[in-house]
Amino acid sequence: MKKGIHPATQDMKVTCTCGNTFVVKSNKPELHVETCNKCHPFYTGQQGATKQRGKVEKFNQKYGFTNTKTEK
Repeated sequence: MKKGIHPATQDMKVTCTCGNTFVVKSNKPELHVETCNKCHPFYTGQQGATKQRGKVEKFNQKYGFTNTKTEK
């Protein structure tokens, strides 16, 4: 690698809106994020409510469709 063309790396403090902070390597000193692994629904397990109902059932309920299948 060529010397003198790469930015210097340093410890970067990442702060989430939930208050969680952690340190990573970067060329910037600080970063603010909206979600992290402590508050995102996928990692906290609070995602199950939408999974249980399902997107199709939610759509059908919203527009008043019923589940009618004609069997032959």
